[in-house]
Amino acid sequence: MATAISPTAPALVFGGARGMGAAIVRRLAADGRPVAFTYVSAPDRAAALVRDVEAGGDTVLAIRADSANPEAVRLAVETAVGRFGKPGVLVVNAGILMGGAIDQFAMDNFDRMLAVNVRGVFAAIHYAAPHLLDGGRIVTIGSNTADRIGSPGSSVYAMTKAAVAQLVRGAALDFARRQITVNNVQPGPVETDMTADLMAYIVPKLPLGRIGKPEEIADLVAWLTSPTAGYMTGASLTIDGGWTA
Repeated sequence: MATAISPTAPALVFGGARGMGAAIVRRLAADGRPVAFTYVSAPDRAAALVRDVEAGGDTVLAIRADSANPEAVRLAVETAVGRFGKPGVLVVNAGILMGGAIDQFAMDNFDRMLAVNVRGVFAAIHYAAPHLLDGGRIVTIGSNTADRIGSPGSSVYAMTKAAVAQLVRGAALDFARRQITVNNVQPGPVETDMTADLMAYIVPKLPLGRIGKPEEIADLVAWLTSPTAGYMTGASLTIDGGWTA
């Protein structure tokens, strides 16, 4: 039997200070959810986001935490739960992008990308799931490079995002008994700091002729956290302007 949770149940967003993460925080807060989000750098951006959200009458909390550090992830979960209570929504957006050919890719960078993009996602789900309300929602932010497209210098990044997609499939089965859905959003190019230097290369490849907006990703995340998405779980949804059509 489906378990319904309040559409205003608290949300926890890992990686929420800028780009897609900030758009997700704004959207979930605008939907009436108290939102806790993490950031690892740019405290000024995090503080500005808090001011903007609170100015709109919504409730938000910024927590400094490096997703590469499992203990920091655990403490972030505890802090969010202590402030807002058990969350109904977990969004894992924290991630980093470092490019380079395989034979030139530094091992330290390889380790860092796995620590943030793979172990960090696992840690967020691992530590947050025991607190998550039954009937809750988990959404990860992946990439269309995971299984839909290849590009020069993106092998390591794509590998980490493919790992997330497979993690989501297994997690969906693990948490189905609690009516918790787990889905993965796989954006193509979106207007963020991570893609600013790639615009000239990317835009000509997009059938819609434009790069995506962070708010468009946030809209999809918001739908996945809504009651109308209660029958979807274990899915990876690609949103990339038709690049991989």
